[in-house]
Amino acid sequence: MGFFSRKIDKQIASYQQELIETHYREVDNMYRQIRGWRHDYRNHIQTMKAYTALEDWDAIKRYLDLLDDDLAKVDTVIKTGNPMTDAILNSKISLAKSKNIQVIADANIPLKLKSSEIDLCCIIGNLFDNAIEASIKLPEEQRVIRVYMDMRNTQLYISFTNFTAGKKMKKEGKLFRSTKGEGHGFGLVRIDAIVERLDGYISRNSEDGAFTTEILLPQV
Repeated sequence: MGFFSRKIDKQIASYQQELIETHYREVDNMYRQIRGWRHDYRNHIQTMKAYTALEDWDAIKRYLDLLDDDLAKVDTVIKTGNPMTDAILNSKISLAKSKNIQVIADANIPLKLKSSEIDLCCIIGNLFDNAIEASIKLPEEQRVIRVYMDMRNTQLYISFTNFTAGKKMKKEGKLFRSTKGEGHGFGLVRIDAIVERLDGYISRNSEDGAFTTEILLPQV
């Protein structure tokens, strides 16, 4: 292996390690918030009992509204049936929402997958990052990412669709031209490498102002 190839491999590995560490920090922060809310649960019950004893129904309503808002901040957005997939999807959905991007997600995943958590983390993380990057270039009312994941017989099917700036993206070889920096290019290459290693299938399509990536990963 030449010097240039080793350098590229190190850059890809560094980028992917940073991506994975970011996912875990996001998930850890989410779990800390949930644990904190549970810790305070008894105090919340005692407060509402006190308001009930005083028959202060307006105070109870205000308190319940506050709790509802607080819970919404830490509750998971989507439950797929697979904990690691939940963690990745919810952290990225939260990131998308912070950038005023609507996410429409439908995902049903078995508890156990043949694909490793690291591979799934890299694939979903990169797909989401690419879709978010493309979406923030659009007016807010056009920012939509559609995610669909399900089993098709013995294969895990993953589909990501996002709207683009209207122009059909130009394809160069197997990949579409990227306007982002090096990390984006490494992400695309990494996805392809994982899919190939797992004997999977990947398809990218840029049509009618939308960009779609579809992936099939065998699970037997």
